[in-house]
Amino acid sequence: MICALKSNAVSTLNEDDLEKLSHNCALVKFIKGDSLIKQGILSSNVVYLRKGIAKIHITGPYYEQITRLVKAPCYLGLPTTFGDKINQYSVTVIDHAEVCFIDINAFRSLLEKNAHFSYEIMLELCRNELTIFHKCANRTQKQVRGNIADVLLEFADYLYESDTFTLPLTQAEIGNLVDASRESVSRVLTEFDQDGIIRITGKQIEVINKKSLLMISEKG
Repeated sequence: MICALKSNAVSTLNEDDLEKLSHNCALVKFIKGDSLIKQGILSSNVVYLRKGIAKIHITGPYYEQITRLVKAPCYLGLPTTFGDKINQYSVTVIDHAEVCFIDINAFRSLLEKNAHFSYEIMLELCRNELTIFHKCANRTQKQVRGNIADVLLEFADYLYESDTFTLPLTQAEIGNLVDASRESVSRVLTEFDQDGIIRITGKQIEVINKKSLLMISEKG
């Protein structure tokens, strides 16, 4: 069975290659908290996130750091495809997800055979790298309020495409993402709520004044 939710790269393949890919691919469903990739483990698959949201995190010398959040559709674990087959980071589901596990040897074969397929994969790698650079610069140069505003805007505009959403991370995890304490995250969220920028109901957030949130993000 050939998947109907094709990536830009897979859309470049002919019927024979699509058939080969389908025979080397397994579709699996996951729930929040499930692990898709584990750092340091030998990998034999490329992961394609068809549906859902996940967090990418890496264990450093002192603690585990959340580096970014990703939503479907996207590939995960691509650096392993070109490297030594050892996962360099972990990926965990933060919402229900559907994932295609593609045999890494079959994937590499397509990269070698199809220039258009390889080009689309390189584009995705480049986009991911630039995203990481921009997020790193923003996180280190902005104050906590600016970083929390960025996170809320990312949830609303990118992850959920809605101004009303349920926080997919705990306040401690948000703090980890923006290099701030849980207490600082709680304080800023409360301030935003009191200032009428957002409305907090349990874990549900409603962005009321996006203009103010954007201004805080820009000023940092």
